[in-house]
Amino acid sequence: MRTPYNVLLGSLAVGVLCVSIPSAIAHHSGAGFNNDQMIELTGTIKEFQFTNPHSWIQIIVEDANARKVEWSVEWGSPNALGRQGIRPSTFPPGAKVTVRLHPMLNGAPAGGFVGAKFADERTVGQWEK
Repeated sequence: MRTPYNVLLGSLAVGVLCVSIPSAIAHHSGAGFNNDQMIELTGTIKEFQFTNPHSWIQIIVEDANARKVEWSVEWGSPNALGRQGIRPSTFPPGAKVTVRLHPMLNGAPAGGFVGAKFADERTVGQWEK
């Protein structure tokens, strides 16, 4: 039975969805990454931040002038990564790693994770074998 109360609740629910869905999509858009370019960085893992809403891998990379630069590599949520077998121990501090990423459009030392290869030849993510 349609009552004014049910119509009001239904209208509110539709309104909340109309406002929240575009925000959620925009937040997870990856618009800041250059998805037409992929680069490889070799360095040492400083930290793997296995936290919500996105995980981050901090990598120390030596640039062309022998300066150490910290790169921030964004990845998925711990929930999504955990379902793929990724754990906090997957990227241990001090490990040598080569990471493939889509760099930031603004040139900042950061990017979106594509794949990684460790010194022992173990790979994670999208990596051609």
